[in-house]
Amino acid sequence: MAERNRRTVRDLRRGNRARVLQRLYFDGPLSRQELGPVTGLSSGSISNVVAELSAEGLLEEAGVVDSDGGRPRTLLRVAPDGGLLVGIDIGETRVRVELFDLSLTELARTERLLAQHGYDVERIVAHVRTGVADVLRDAGADPRRLLGIGIGVPGIIERDGPEGPDGTRGAVVHGQTIGWRAVPFEQLLREAVDVPSEVPLFIDNGAKTLGQAEMWFGGGRGAGAAAIALIGSGVGACVDHGDILDEDRTSLALEWGHTTVQLRGRRCRCGSIGCLEAYAGAEALRERWREAGGPLPEDADDETALAALLAAAYPGRRGTPDAVALALLDETAECLGAALADLVNLFLPERILIGGWAGLLLGPRLLPEIRRYANEYALSHAAARTTIEMGRLGPDAVTVGAATLPLADFLTRGGSRPAPGATGAPPRTAVHAVRERHRTPVN
Repeated sequence: MAERNRRTVRDLRRGNRARVLQRLYFDGPLSRQELGPVTGLSSGSISNVVAELSAEGLLEEAGVVDSDGGRPRTLLRVAPDGGLLVGIDIGETRVRVELFDLSLTELARTERLLAQHGYDVERIVAHVRTGVADVLRDAGADPRRLLGIGIGVPGIIERDGPEGPDGTRGAVVHGQTIGWRAVPFEQLLREAVDVPSEVPLFIDNGAKTLGQAEMWFGGGRGAGAAAIALIGSGVGACVDHGDILDEDRTSLALEWGHTTVQLRGRRCRCGSIGCLEAYAGAEALRERWREAGGPLPEDADDETALAALLAAAYPGRRGTPDAVALALLDETAECLGAALADLVNLFLPERILIGGWAGLLLGPRLLPEIRRYANEYALSHAAARTTIEMGRLGPDAVTVGAATLPLADFLTRGGSRPAPGATGAPPRTAVHAVRERHRTPVN
């Protein structure tokens, strides 16, 4: 009974710390007096929690404000240098690694191109290992201050993979389109990356990390339900339902790129036919433009090819638009619109956001047509309730979203550090509300 009581007290203390940290992170700076009403804690509990968190270097003073007839009140905020986060995007064209402080201000970054070697697992693990070492070195950062490493990858994530040498089970990645079959990615990274054993790894689908970034800091803020599309060399999506702090909140990664948009259509790299990705992914657009006679060097990568296709279709005031390029892009817009209509009919989102590096290139040109086709294919009542917009966080959104995975865990645990040997998994509850601006200091 005594042990049960000790656990209860410990859990209550952690919950109180989490409430204070979350409110200060998203709504701060706040005074001790303001923290009471927004957290529901007594003044005594607030004083105890603030004293603990300040002693651990997680809170700092942020000035004073006058009160009505009383003493000036000291404002508090989460200390940006209270810890470090790494976000990693295992993309189709490169591995991007970024180091952030707690305010998600970038401290260092590095990239490794994948064009020559594709998705060779050993090479990608090596890129992650050297990338993490590089950003820590460039920032002069102590690895012991890391709160976790978040990684966004293509494919389906299985949480409880085979048991590793240390007795723990890590995330396994099933990425059919990139040739990954049951890759024990977390175990491979844990063995390769030179960080303390207590630093957790958080591995999730790249579209899902993009979605979390947009929901916290971008175009999804305040939406009860949103779908976020990631369009790169491949295509994916996620759907978010519910308030960010709600225990019943759901965030689902969807293999949206492998929904059928054309019966007996083009062969997709997944092996099926007629998939959305076979029409709207940048890799497929490169091949379709080449097949149509578009002028491309043999070694043109997806980014070069997409830029050439858009330049041919929209050459500017003095050029003549290429009719073939325009027709190809119109077909792409129709495929995307029809596939977005499926998301509208199935999930009834308030908002749909288009992101990913290729989506950010295509969207400004194709968005009006994508909306038009989506309205034609979707149920009218559902379509009338949904807006389709561009994502707001740019090409770094997957990396930022990956960094929010350990950040959410840290805030949910009330700022406590993980125990040695801990493994990372997305926390059951994420954090409350959203910051007003992406990558601005906590204030």
